[in-house]
Order: sequence, then C-alpha cells, then structure tokens
Amino acid sequence: MQQTPPPGRVLVVDDDPTVAEVVAGYLTRAGFAVDRAADGPGALARADAQWPDLVVLDLMLPGMDGLDVCRALRGKGPVPVIMLTARGDEDDRILGLEIGADDYVTKPFSPRELVLRVESVLRRSRTGPRTTATSAAPAGARGSGAERPDTVLRRAGITLDPMARRATRDGRELALTLREFDLLAFLLRHPGVACTREELMRDVWGWDFGDLSTVTVHVRRLRGKIEDDPAAPRLIQTVWGVGYRFDEPDAHEAPAGAEEPDRHA
Repeated sequence: MQQTPPPGRVLVVDDDPTVAEVVAGYLTRAGFAVDRAADGPGALARADAQWPDLVVLDLMLPGMDGLDVCRALRGKGPVPVIMLTARGDEDDRILGLEIGADDYVTKPFSPRELVLRVESVLRRSRTGPRTTATSAAPAGARGSGAERPDTVLRRAGITLDPMARRATRDGRELALTLREFDLLAFLLRHPGVACTREELMRDVWGWDFGDLSTVTVHVRRLRGKIEDDPAAPRLIQTVWGVGYRFDEPDAHEAPAGAEEPDRHA
C-alpha cells in the first residue's frame, strides 16, 4: 500500500524539552515530519542535514538566541519561520518580524493554534495569498474584476510574477520574504483601494484574528524595499484611521506624507 507523504518537514527549536515535546507531538499527529533541536548550533546542524519546509523557533535560546538563528537560516536559503516569544516581549517580536520571521506565537500558546499557523504559513509559501475569484476583496474593490492569480503584475516600475515568486523594480531583483511578497502582490492587485489592516491580515495572512502590528511592520519593511524614500512613501500610502493604499504616482507629483508611527491609526 502506497503511503501518503507528510505535508511537510518542520524543525522545532526550543530548549524547554516539555514545550518541544508537546509541539512536536501535535505536529506529528497533524501529519508533519518533525525534527527537534535544543539550541542554535543544533538547529543549524539539523537544517544542514535535512532542510526543513518550516521552522518553529524559540526566541530565547541559550548562547545563540532565536534572532541569530533566524538570520543564519536566512543566510542559507529561504525557509518560513514562526517565532515563539514570551508574552510582553513586544520589541523582540517586532524585531523578529523585521529580520524576516513570517509569524510569531506568544507563550503560553495553544498547540492547536500553532498547528493552524504552521499549516497557514506553509500553504502560503507554496501557493501565495488568496487571489481566486471567490476570495474576499477590499470593500472598495468588490465587483471590480481582479486579475487571474497567475497574472504577472506590472505597476510603478514593479514587476511581480506570482508563479515564479519573483519581483523586480526597474529590473532590480527585490529580496522579499514570504509575507512581503504576498503583501505586495495583494496591493498590486488592488491599486487605489484603501485596505484596512484587518482586511490585509485576513486576505494576505489568512487570519481572522491576530496582532495588527504584524501588518504595520511588514508594510514598513516593504516600503524600505520598494520606495525611493521610505520616510516619504509615494507608492504605499497610509490612509489614516483605515489602513494602506497602493498608488501609482504621476512622475511630476510631489512626494506624499511621512511614514506612519508604530501604532494603529
């Protein structure tokens, strides 16, 4: 009888053996192949031995912390990372997102929720954001007729190929994380539409709940990669009290307003 292959290989990195055992147990029951490591060097060695499809990474590790491990993994190749952080360590969570973590879960957490997050991140790493005709669109774009999900998008000097998972600006390759790519794809598909953070979290992240600062951080990172002056963005505009809008500015238009502070408008 032919066996069904696991949905993916997950590397769980946590120095607390109880947490690692519980997380590994839930992921295994969900059908994932699971590797475990208790510290940074062990995690990198495991990744070298068999590259994972996703890493669940504790922020507070002995010696080499989770941020350093995430940086080292990113230097080896693209891999989705979900950070495990202590509740209240907001600065560390934001920093984790800024160095490329795709998601974070605060301790104590529900193992079932973590499994759902793993499935969500892996699904998006393979298929991209929800872009089918049945997926929800921002209120201002409903009924406007969106492009096919495999359509190459070209706006404001940016070319994004969803199938190749490749984006360039003025011919220069953009080094985007999984979430940055999906966020840019969504905004390019809905130019001129004010999208709320809740809509972006639902349609890009696939979450109906979560910390909206995740969206804010990713917008700031994306601006840093596509704007001429991220402090005076012209492409991704802040719509105060609402969220964000992608504009295609006229070549002679003066730069728009300054960057939004790290708080919800």
